[in-house]
Formats: sequence, structure tokens, C-alpha cells
Amino acid sequence: MLSECMKLYKKELGMHTAASHGVTVARTHMHDWLILALLVVIEVILNVIHPFYRFVGKDMMADLKYPLKSNTVPVWAVPMYAIIIPMVIFIIVYFRRRDIYDLHHSMLGLLFSVLVTAVITDSIKNAVGRPRPDFFWRCFPDGMDVYDQLGNVVCHGDKNVIKEGHKSFPSGHTAWSFAGLGFLSLYLSGKLKAFDCRGHIAKLCIIFLPLLVASLVGISRVDDYWHHWQDVFAGGVLGIFFRGLTVSAFCYLQFFPPPYHPQGWGPYAYFRALEEAREGTAGATNPGNAEGTAENVLGNEEAVEDKGVMGLQLATGDPSSRIIEDDEECGGRC
Repeated sequence: MLSECMKLYKKELGMHTAASHGVTVARTHMHDWLILALLVVIEVILNVIHPFYRFVGKDMMADLKYPLKSNTVPVWAVPMYAIIIPMVIFIIVYFRRRDIYDLHHSMLGLLFSVLVTAVITDSIKNAVGRPRPDFFWRCFPDGMDVYDQLGNVVCHGDKNVIKEGHKSFPSGHTAWSFAGLGFLSLYLSGKLKAFDCRGHIAKLCIIFLPLLVASLVGISRVDDYWHHWQDVFAGGVLGIFFRGLTVSAFCYLQFFPPPYHPQGWGPYAYFRALEEAREGTAGATNPGNAEGTAENVLGNEEAVEDKGVMGLQLATGDPSSRIIEDDEECGGRC
């Protein structure tokens, strides 16, 4: 009886690993992964088709003769810091908390954030077709400019280079950066409990670090003459208020409570699983034992552990000693 009660107690404490719940979670969100695959296909198509080739006259070339330079932040590096690095952080948290809901939902939310932003960004790029600041050298690599009878450019450069030269507005690097790193910032703010009314400014410094990196990436696009400053400014503004951070916020809030919520450190599914386990335990034991077990778990959930800068209640050693953090001081929110 004691071993059975301990097993149920551990279940209530939230042992949701990839081995025990991974298949169930994946099946539950199968349609989400299919939609994600569809977004990948749409993004590939948007990169294959040609953008709108806007009229570019000779008198417009004054602002389009900046030197053709390589990227300070290469294209391949964008998914590395906007997707891979956040996922590594998610995996580290998983190995400490052993919560497949947190790992799955954070990865799914991140991918949706980046891909939805990418589709919106590239759709606008193709529709606008604004020339890049280095368009002259893309169009006329030998420096000999040619125009037709209407005054429009007659490019004789590499077709792929010219095609890329019509994708200045808005900045894709900036949008991707704010989408991926913005999601990471929200995730960290929840895990660090940055809005727990205790006034730890150091937590905010950690949260703002991903946003600073995204901002510096946007600045590098102007320095490399791949974008006009208006493109990066629009990409930043749209990235913060429309495409990047707002999309990432919507995706984050699909799976996690707001960071300022008392349960903002974990996904909704985790707390639902705890509630279901608690109801199952109550039905599997006699009323006296069920009441005692529920009181123990509830007490552990309301306990607050202040050890470590992360502010996380993490599973180490014996799972039965795990404490589920649910900080309710200040009456929930400040």
C-alpha cells in the first residue's frame, strides 16, 4: 500500500517524461505539426518565386550605389541563434525539470513563431520589391548602367543576385531575430519569474539580452548596405508590434500563461495533467489517504524555493522530493 501511494504521489508531482508521455503529446498535437510542415512549404515557395520588379530609373540610383558587401550575420546563422540556441535552452530545462509538456510546447511555439513571421515577412518582400541599397552593383556589376526607352534599368548581372536585390523591405534578418529571440525572452521571463514582485533587476537583464542581440542584428543589416535604414526600422517596428514579438507572444500564450501569472513558469498542459492525476489518485485511494496525499501535493505546489538565480523548482535525485513552485505572494500579480 505504501509503495502504491508513493507511485501515485510521484505521478501527482508531475513526472511527465518523453518516455512516459512523449507519444501522447505528439499525437495530441499532430495537426499542429502538419500545419507547421505546410508553413515550411509556403516559405520555400515564397523564396523560389520572383518578387515584384519595381521600376528603377536613373535618377533613383543615387541611393542605390552603396558597395556590394557580404553579410556580417550570414543567412545560415539566423536559424542557429533564432531557433537552435533557444531549443538548446529548452532541452537543458527539460533535463532538469523532466517535463515533456514544457519541452514540446516551447519547441512547437518557437517554430510557429519563426515560421509565421517568415511567411508574413517574405510575402511583404515579394509584394513590395524594393531595391536594396547596393542594387546598382547587383544590376550592373561592370559599372556600365543601361536603361530602356522608358528609363527603367536593363540589368545584365546575375539573375539570382538581381532577384535578391529586389527584397529590401522589410528586413528578414530583423524579423526572424525578434520572432525567435522574442519567444526566448518570454520563455525566460516565465522561468525566471521576472514579475514576482521581488524586484530582482538582474532577471530583467537576462530577459533583455536576447532582444539586444536581435536589435544588433538589425543594425548590422544597415552597416552591410543590404537594407535601407527604413527597412530595418520598419522590420524592427513591425517585428516588435506586429510580426516578431506579437507573433511570438501569441504563440507563447497558446501554451504558457503570461510571465506575470503565478503559474507563468509552466505550460497549461502541465497543470492540467497535475489536476487529472490528483483526481485519479483521489479515486484510487480511500478518502482518508486521498485527502492526506492531496494536502501534501497542494502544500508542495504552494511552496516557494528561492535557491538559484533561475528561480525554478527542478527535479534532482529522488523524484518524491520534488517541489512544485507556485508563487502566490502579492496576491497573484503585483
